[in-house]
Amino acid sequence: MKRKYSKLTALSIQILQYEFLGPIPLEEWGPPMEKLIYLILSREKEKFNVLFIGDCEKTDDKSFFVQHQSYKCWIDNSGSEKSLHLAILPLFDSSTQYRENIMNKIISNYKPACNIAILPEKKPDYVVRKSENVNQDTEKTVCLCCGAKMLPEQILEKSTLFRCTGCGLSDTRIT
Repeated sequence: MKRKYSKLTALSIQILQYEFLGPIPLEEWGPPMEKLIYLILSREKEKFNVLFIGDCEKTDDKSFFVQHQSYKCWIDNSGSEKSLHLAILPLFDSSTQYRENIMNKIISNYKPACNIAILPEKKPDYVVRKSENVNQDTEKTVCLCCGAKMLPEQILEKSTLFRCTGCGLSDTRIT
């Protein structure tokens, strides 16, 4: 199996603890690619900004990047095709899960604009419900800091958030 990464081996860029080959101008890229993580970078003078992080199981398609769903985002965020660059992290014996873990670390640290645009919005795995039987007796609820009256700010199913009218301190009480 022939792996064509000769143009990328002269340079390297470190992202977190990972040493990526490149960057090279995206227009100089040519297939094949197999089991790797790639970065799409935007070059501004001597600085590179991470626009997108992806992985590739295998491709021989010359238009892999041009036909990518985020290509327009890359152009919009870089200003032109000429400023787009590619860096790769070959992981020949890696699983998809291993590559996804590395990608998630990099995405959470660098927050690339074109990855954030396609990520689904995470919804919490819990539900806040209001309780029907809440003790509204606030006469006995006083601030431990200043002794002023504390008023309920938010009533939940099994607890109530109180806020002090004097100093603004908040306290949560189980109901």
